[in-house]
Amino acid sequence: MTELKTKRPNRIPTHPGALLREDVLPAMDLSVTEFARYIGISRQRVHKILAETDSITPNTALRIGKFVGNGPEIWLSMQQSHDLWRTQQELKKEIAQIETYQAA
Repeated sequence: MTELKTKRPNRIPTHPGALLREDVLPAMDLSVTEFARYIGISRQRVHKILAETDSITPNTALRIGKFVGNGPEIWLSMQQSHDLWRTQQELKKEIAQIETYQAA
């Protein structure tokens, strides 16, 4: 297995909540309440996603992807990239200690 290399290792990938907050909701001229109602989740959950304190789940990605029209994959991919980068930074020293298995 090869080590994951990110394109910009010193910059955290954008959280999908930032994209929603900065681009999507303003372009659609929607309030948090309206957006939450349209996609069928709570206002509180939308606020947490927009604040980047909660993750996009597959369930939420399906809802957002359908509503926005670009499918769930982009939302899950953004969340996964963000989470993986953060975890790599947190575990950098520990992961460096793990030897890569070499098959005989």
